[in-house]
Amino acid sequence: MMFSERVRHLRQSKELKQVQLADKLGVTKQSVSNWENGNIMPSVEMLMRIADFFHVTTDYLLAHEVQEPEFPKTLDLTGLTDCQIEHVQLIVDDLRNSARDDN
Repeated sequence: MMFSERVRHLRQSKELKQVQLADKLGVTKQSVSNWENGNIMPSVEMLMRIADFFHVTTDYLLAHEVQEPEFPKTLDLTGLTDCQIEHVQLIVDDLRNSARDDN
């Protein structure tokens, strides 16, 4: 998988549109489109920002790592009160609802 494919895959796995990713990285939608189409490569600084945003390494983005990144799917709520856990659940629900609204 090449850089362009990895960026597209990561963006889609977070259910983001190109314009949303562009906003989060402080670039234009056209930049994201160009990366995903293999027309241009980002600067080293932007490559690092992309890696940080997706919680992957630059090696992964540049196809030096074969292994897919692991996204956390559980939260450790040990030590939280029932009330605090309910608050966390409400936050998760709100995030899911806002993600659906963005699509």
